[in-house]
Amino acid sequence: MTISRDFFAQDAVSVARGLIGAELCIDGVGGRIVETEAYDAGDPASHSFGGATKRNAAMFGPVGHAYVYRIYGLHWCLNFVCAQDQPGSAVLIRAVEPLSGIDVMRARRGAIADRLLCSGPGRLAQALGVDAALDGAPLDQSPFALTAPDTPSRIVAGPRIGITKAAATPWRFCLAGSRYLSKPV
Repeated sequence: MTISRDFFAQDAVSVARGLIGAELCIDGVGGRIVETEAYDAGDPASHSFGGATKRNAAMFGPVGHAYVYRIYGLHWCLNFVCAQDQPGSAVLIRAVEPLSGIDVMRARRGAIADRLLCSGPGRLAQALGVDAALDGAPLDQSPFALTAPDTPSRIVAGPRIGITKAAATPWRFCLAGSRYLSKPV
């Protein structure tokens, strides 16, 4: 079943947990979401914490849309805008288990182990072809395909990665036992 925009009206933590096990494809390339991180509007680690800017404008737009930004001037990162009652909230997609278009991923990422193709937000974005053109794009329309998990997933939570503010907040969610995570939980 396709995930509707209504799903994204929930708070960031609920959306981040609910996306574990969902399938994400962009132009037919993608796989199972195995790792996410939640960032809400009141979170000092969130790009939206200081208010709306040109860079984070998509975070203040409608829920169920992509927020894409570049980190360190090198890597694109894919987020899903959520929390209708808290504009400025989003979920970072940290890792995907490759299932579809693996040859395309390899062409984009090089000859590396499949386990490393989409493990980490920058790797994932490169493998799936994410760039600035997708910023603000609706998640329920092409090129996105987002399907709800068939069965409930066993989820583990832990602190977020690569941030200094609110780093201990346990808003990183992972599929238990997955070998496709960016880092072990």
